Amino acid sequence: MLTMAASIAAVPAFAQECWLGPPPHHKGPVVFRDYDQIELDASYDQAYYEPLIGQVAQRLASNSEATRARIGAPQRAGYGPTEVEKLDIYRTGRPKAPIFIFIHPGNWLVGAAKDYGYPAEMFVNVGAHYVALDFIAIKEAGGDLGVMAAQVRRGIAWVYKNAASFGGDPDRIYVGGHSSGGHLCGVALVTDWKREFGLPADIVKGACA
Repeated sequence: MLTMAASIAAVPAFAQECWLGPPPHHKGPVVFRDYDQIELDASYDQAYYEPLIGQVAQRLASNSEATRARIGAPQRAGYGPTEVEKLDIYRTGRPKAPIFIFIHPGNWLVGAAKDYGYPAEMFVNVGAHYVALDFIAIKEAGGDLGVMAAQVRRGIAWVYKNAASFGGDPDRIYVGGHSSGGHLCGVALVTDWKREFGLPADIVKGACA
């Protein structure tokens, strides 16, 4: 019986896709601990350590398309002044329903709300609205995480203020995020809603970071 390593090696394309760590290269000058620049850059890029991440991203996107084909397209709304500050609202049929706001992952670098529509069906079927946020990528923000955090906060504040317009209950807003979105979820939880937005301090009733 072939070992897993031998099986992977027998399929060159698969073996290449499953390479772990930085690409083969001549060791350059050390820039941090024992890392050269290529190794240091790779340590900040999940693609080098999660080799099938491209396939996973494609699956999530296709699952989201399939979800929209079953339950319909979301309501698209703007929550801020820039083009990226928009959100997708997947509405349930229940009146004054609770709202779950999802903050997508992507290393703070990539990602889009449309590719994270796949959980919506589960929420709308049990009587909750599912809202997926879009927000700026860190490179476009000039490396300033504060810009991303401010947009996420504006998105949540918009949902609270406009919940009634799509049949949502502003007193039952919950927030969640995965990976870098989990970090931004945590940032949302320490927001001073009263000082920054003139809203009640407890607009977020629960969260899963």
